[in-house]
Formats: sequence, structure tokens, C-alpha cells
Amino acid sequence: MLLAAGVCLSVLAMPAHAQDAPAGEEEDGTIVVTGSRPIAESEAAALDVQRNTDSLVAVAASDGVGRLPDQNIAQATSRLPGVAVERDQGQARYISLRGAPNYWTTLSFDGINVVSPEGRDARFDSVPSAIASQIIVSKAVTPDMPGETVAGNVNVITRSAFDYKGFHAAGKAGFGIAELGERKQYEGSLVLSDRFDTGVGEVGVLVSGSYFQRAMVTDNFETDYERVSQDQRPGWESRFWAQETENKLYRLTRKNWSVSGRLDWRPDADNSISLRSIYTIFMDDEARDNYRFDLDDRQSDLSNSSAACTIAVNPTPTNTGYADVCIGNTPQKGVIYGIDIRQRSTLRAFRQSIFTNTIEGSHSFGDGWELKWLGNYTESKDDRSVVGEASWDSPSTRTLRPTVAYDFSDPNYSRLNLYTTLQLSGPTRYQAGTPVTAIDSFTKPLSSLTILDAIDTTKAYTGKLVVARETSFLGADATFKLGFQFDQRTKVADEKQITLNTAPQFATIGMPTDYNLFSLDQPFLGKIAMGYTFRYFDTDKMRAAAEAARANFAFAPNTANNYDVREQVLAGFAMGTLKYDWGSLVGGVRVEHVKNRGIAVATIASTTGLVTAEAEQTLAFPSLHVNYNLDDSKKLRVSFNSGAARADYDQLRPNVVVNDTNGTISGGNPAVKPERAYGIDTYFEWYVEPQGYLMVGAFYKKVEDVLYRQTRKFGSNALDSNGIDRSDYDFSGITNGGNGRVFGMEAAAQLQLEPWTDTLGLPGWMGGFGISANVTLNDSKVTKPAVPGVPARKVRLPGTSDLVYNVGAYYEKYGLSLRLQYQSRSKWLDGIADDLTDAGDTYWAGDEEMDFSARYAVTPNFEIYFDATNLLNQPGRRFSDPAGMLTAQGIPTASSEAQTIEWERFGRRYSGGIRFNF
Repeated sequence: MLLAAGVCLSVLAMPAHAQDAPAGEEEDGTIVVTGSRPIAESEAAALDVQRNTDSLVAVAASDGVGRLPDQNIAQATSRLPGVAVERDQGQARYISLRGAPNYWTTLSFDGINVVSPEGRDARFDSVPSAIASQIIVSKAVTPDMPGETVAGNVNVITRSAFDYKGFHAAGKAGFGIAELGERKQYEGSLVLSDRFDTGVGEVGVLVSGSYFQRAMVTDNFETDYERVSQDQRPGWESRFWAQETENKLYRLTRKNWSVSGRLDWRPDADNSISLRSIYTIFMDDEARDNYRFDLDDRQSDLSNSSAACTIAVNPTPTNTGYADVCIGNTPQKGVIYGIDIRQRSTLRAFRQSIFTNTIEGSHSFGDGWELKWLGNYTESKDDRSVVGEASWDSPSTRTLRPTVAYDFSDPNYSRLNLYTTLQLSGPTRYQAGTPVTAIDSFTKPLSSLTILDAIDTTKAYTGKLVVARETSFLGADATFKLGFQFDQRTKVADEKQITLNTAPQFATIGMPTDYNLFSLDQPFLGKIAMGYTFRYFDTDKMRAAAEAARANFAFAPNTANNYDVREQVLAGFAMGTLKYDWGSLVGGVRVEHVKNRGIAVATIASTTGLVTAEAEQTLAFPSLHVNYNLDDSKKLRVSFNSGAARADYDQLRPNVVVNDTNGTISGGNPAVKPERAYGIDTYFEWYVEPQGYLMVGAFYKKVEDVLYRQTRKFGSNALDSNGIDRSDYDFSGITNGGNGRVFGMEAAAQLQLEPWTDTLGLPGWMGGFGISANVTLNDSKVTKPAVPGVPARKVRLPGTSDLVYNVGAYYEKYGLSLRLQYQSRSKWLDGIADDLTDAGDTYWAGDEEMDFSARYAVTPNFEIYFDATNLLNQPGRRFSDPAGMLTAQGIPTASSEAQTIEWERFGRRYSGGIRFNF
């Protein structure tokens, strides 16, 4: 197809190495012009891969010069049908396929499953898109894929020198700024490759590197709700009170960088060997000022009378006012007298890295035989260390503490007004005094300093051998595969800390006990209206205090948080692919024998010591895929597949983990069973000529032994130590629930106007318009088993959204490419509560994102670009909703989405720069 000058519609079957060729005529007579239609090129390449696969996939492909449009893999994948993302600090992190839980999605590099530093919840923001030539999202599992793939797999296909015709160099450099706090952003990448004829075959060498840094601040508030046992007045069943409200105010610098190398040797057409190495690291240098208002500090002062009372505002109550409806307080508005400020100043140096190394060979023999083998070693590290965390707490004298007027009636605000506290006649009568704006004018002596060294290391070994034979079978061109794979993954958590909590210890390290001597006189960098001003802590003084603590005091191991968990998987699979004129059949079975071993320190019946727990299980995963060609452009795909989501490594440990930084306690369960899933997919695909795509499909999964986290307040002092009260920490532990199902449908469209401008009588310039859109509808229900006081009930599958859709519009012509992308996902269940102690189940509210990008090709080898992200600046909001549990107990109530428990906003970001390729 010959197009207007300077414009091309990429050829679907164009070889990868031809993508860098100059404008000219290919062997089939097709005119190809590359570099001027990057969106069209990437869509064409993606549809080519998708159309020719024998299972259900979605593909994001690089354009003609090997570029993906987004900074990390999560963001690049989010444009595909059925893909939703979960964000952290405004950056796409986790991937949910077709609305399913994110831990159902696995991450691979060139077909090898990679263990994320966090564990099975694969973090995709730690993988820069600079290393990828394609991202293939498999939604229907085949026998050659690990059984832990339930919803699907995201396979990052790395670049090879053989993707290009000869020497290739490409790179980018850019600068940006965040609207919130006027923070700066830097990014750059470089890819170099070449091919050499050595006399003993052709060798391809590719090296690449990328760097991305962005500084940012956040607006945040968090509120924890509880049922108050003393509140017995009429209507108490549906009242939940804020036990604590806080602002977490972040200053952080986030960095991603990667280096990779690949060496490919092709001695002849039948043999190839590849050696690949990738190192990628994600870093957060975070300073967090955390102001926590302990509203239920004197909860025990409240009367537990169940009698009705006359409600009248009383500014001089005989208690703090917490949860007292009689004086006019409600869960949304009220006044509490003389409350405790528990302030934390935290400096973190968070690191997550993946170092993966693979050697792989492919050998073809006579009579249709093929042998493939590989070996892989991957080391992932999760460094959760805290440089220093200082705690500042109000004294016990009530008149030295603030009185707080709170207003939580708007789900997007947490309004707090501070006053001095006045003592009235009698020891328990107080009154609000004068208004206070500067919170640091209240005395808050230093109570502790903690330095934490915490590194989780996962070492994974994989060996795989696959024998394939091409032959004729049942009138079809058949390929049969027999494969064996061994995986061993060992995760070791090593945590130790220094805790100082006495005046002599503080004096030894020269740390002031007056917060005003430890802080900066710097204006607030965010925009949220908090009702008070504060002072940021001085990060240099924190580093100096931490270094002095390391020099003068010894670390003590946190034995309760340390563990050693090993998983071994011995797998075998058999599968066959039969290709007919009408389509293809792919079927087979995978069998996995899984052995788990966990070693940790635990306390049982007042005895502390090492505990070893072991478990093993054999699972079979059959699958069948039918691909029927209705005609040359239309396909019908039907598949049956199965998988099992295993509990994460830290969830299999035989002990509990205490995280003082986040105020959480989690418990291990070595005996927990995997979550089994059996699915059916039916999809219709229409590859519109000359380029376009329409799809509609339906899916169903039956789920057994659903994994879910029990969530509640710990409610015990059994784990208190070093003066730290952990009774109100959030406790969670993994367990199996009942059975359930998830089903839904999705549709997608991808079209360009170019082929139809003449037919429609439109001017040529309008041919640059295109659109991509997709939608996923989802319905999930699982049975939450009964617990004392709460009968069995139906809940959503955690992490599933009922509705996810993406809409993208673009224009590209005459060297200009413009793209506007929008994504929306409805609310999803975050945590299932066993009881109403903490106000029930928690949800994330619906999320909307919009991004814009622009490119202009100045020359065939040089372009300028501009990106604008998070244009809608929507907050991330999590809320508690006890409605389902109250209904299960026969107490009708309306949904309480207004009870926000976490709210964050990050601001818009703008960046621009240059890209080049040769």
C-alpha cells in the first residue's frame, strides 16, 4: 500500500530486522516507510503476533525503531484489553487481568517466570520498558506455562541484535516536573547492538541501560474506624468511630535504573544459543512526617449505658468526648478533649532489585525434531531498611495536649481544628481553649529512635528441557512437545534493629529531645487543607543521629520477623498443536509436584525456638484451546484452562512478622492450601483489513479454596517490646475460604481512518486519526466462611473490579504523533474482615487516569517528545464498608463509603525531551 509522502501503515508480516530499513520496496513489492507512524507501526506489529498465536493473548509491541511509549512495564501494559493497574504514589505498579486479583498475574522475561522481590505479587513498576521489544499478555494458560499462572502471564520479550539489520543505536533523554511541590524528573536510556559474521556463525551483541528519577511529595490523610464497646446507646449497631486519624506527608525521590546485555550465537540455521543478563533496581528515598491523633486515648472513660439520652452539645463534658453521642458527637463530626499526638519522623532507603541470568539453546534436527533447553538463576532483593525513625509523643498531662474538632463528613477531606485544652473544676472536666495553628507548638518529647536493617533475599534456580517433534497426525500438521522443568526458590528474611528510648541514649548520639530543634522552618510543599501547620524533620540530622547510633550501639535480631522458606517445583508437561486449514487445536496437561519447607522462630506455649514446617502436594493442570478461522480475517477461540495460586512465601512461614514502620503484624500459615481455578474462555476476533481489530469475548472461572487475608486489630500486648505498644497494630494472616466463581466479558476495538478516507470522501489529512478502546465487565462471588457472631456470607473476590475500560484516541501524520489515553476501573475489595471490630471490609474506590503524549519527527533519526501524566489528578481512596457484615447479621444498613480510611493525591506530571535512532 503506497501512502502519502512521509506516512506509512506498517506491514503486518514485516520481518523484525526490516523495521529499521529506509523507505523502499520489500521483496513482496510493498512500500515501507518507518519512523513516521510509530503508533501504527506498534499496533501492526502487535496484531501480527496476536493473530498468529494459538492461544488467547494481547500484545504491546515496540514501534519501528524499537520503542515502547511508557516508562515502565505496568504502564505500557495498561493500554491493552482487559488490563487494569493498581498504583503506588501515582505510578502504575501491579497488573490485574480481566479484573482478577493481581497475584493471579505472573511476570516472565523471555518465557521464564521471575520471582518479584516482594514475592508472588509481581511488581511491574520495577521493570523499565526500555528492555522490551514486546510485551505478550497470555490470558489463557497453556501446558508449557507454570501452573501458578491463573489469570494470565505478562511476558517481557527482550531485545536481540537480530531484531535489527545491522548496527543499531537508540536512546532518549528527558526532563520533567511534578505539579505538586514542583519536584523535578530526569530520564534517559540507550540501546546499542550489532551483528558480526565470525566464520563460525553469526553473533549478535546488544547492551542497554536506562535511568529514571522523579522527586515528589504527596497529600495524604488516613483514618481508622472501630466499633466502640462502650457505645451502647440506641443505634450503636451501625456506628463506627474514628479511633485514630493521621496525615502521612511524604517527600521522596524515586529511581528506576537497569542494565542488560544479550549475546546471541547462530552457528547455522538449525542451531542458536543465547546468553542474557538483566539487572533492574527500584529505589525510594523517602522522608515521611506522620502526625497521628490518638482519638480513643481515653475510650474507657465513656459510659457503657444502653439507655437513650437527650442529645445536646456540651462543651465541658466529664470525659474526652470520644464516641459520646449524648454531647452531640457523631462519627462524622465532634470535639475530643486533650488527645495524644503520636508523631513519627521516618527516613527510609527502600530498594527492590532483580538480577536474572539465562542461557538458552535451540537445536533442530532432521525429520522434524527440535530440542530446547535453558538454565536460569535469578536473585531478587527487597530491602525494607529504615535509616531512622523517631517517635515523639504527647505527655500524659491533659492540658499539654490539644483538643481536636474533627469533621469527616466529606470523604475527600479530613478537617481538624486544634485548640489548647483547659482544666476545669474536677479532675475529669476540660474545655477547648484558644485555637492553635502550628501543631509543633504543642510539646511532644522524643520517646524512641529506631534504626532498622531488613533485607529479604530470594534465590531462584530454573532448569528446563523441551523435546518437540513436527509430524503429520489426524490429517493435520502437528507439533508434539514433552517438557520437564525444575524450580527451586528460597526466600530468607534477615531483620535486625537498634532501639533507643532513654535520655542517656539520646544524649550519647547527640539527638535533641525537642522536636523544634530537629526540624526545618520550611513551608508545606503539598496542597491539602489539614487545619494546622507543621515543620518537616531535618533529614541530615536524622542521618547524623542514625550514624551515631550505629557507632555506639549494637543491632539486635528481630527473630520474630526472620524466616527461611524454600519452595521446590518439579514439573512435567505434554502438549500437542494440530494445525488445519480451518484453524488449530492446542491441548495437553501439566503436572507439578510442589514441596514447601519453612524455618522460623516461633513462640508456642511460652517456649521460643526454631520451628520447621513442611508440606507437599501434586497438582495437574489440563488445558485445551480451539482456534477456528471463520474466514481469512475472523477467528473464534474457545479454551479450557486451569491453574493454582499458591500463598506467598512470607505467608508460608511458621511465625509472625511485625512491621513497626507500618504498624502491622502478619502471621504465617504453612498448611494453607493453594487457590484452584478452572476457566473457560470464548472469544471472537476480527482482524479488519488492511489494519484494524475488533474483539468480543466471555470468560468464566470456578475458584476453590479461595485465599484471603483475615484482617483485624491485634488486640494483645503479647508482642510488645522496647517500650513499643503493638496492641493496636493491624493484624493479617492468610487462610482458605470457601468456593466461588468469577465471570464476565470483554470487548475491544482498534481502528484507523487512513484506509477509508477516499471511500468517505474525506481530505487526506484526516487519515491520521485512530482510536483504540476496550472494556471488561466482571462479576465475582466467593463464600466467606462463618466465624463466631457472623454467619457465612457472599463477598467479591479480593482485587476484582466490576468494570474496567480504556479509551485512546490518536492522530499521527506528517511526522506528528499525538495520543490521549483514558482508563477507568470501578471499586474493588481490598481486605475481608472476620468481624466488625475495625468497621468491616475495606475497598479501594474507583480509579480514573488520563495521559497525553506527543512526538514530532524532526528527521528520520531524531524526534522530540512531550508527555503529560495523571491529568485528572484523581485521588487514591480506600474506605471501610460494614454494610455486608451488618446485613449478614440481620441489621439493615446503607453503604458507608464515606468512611475513608486512606486518601492520597500526587499531582500532574509533565516531561519532555529527545529520542534518536540510527
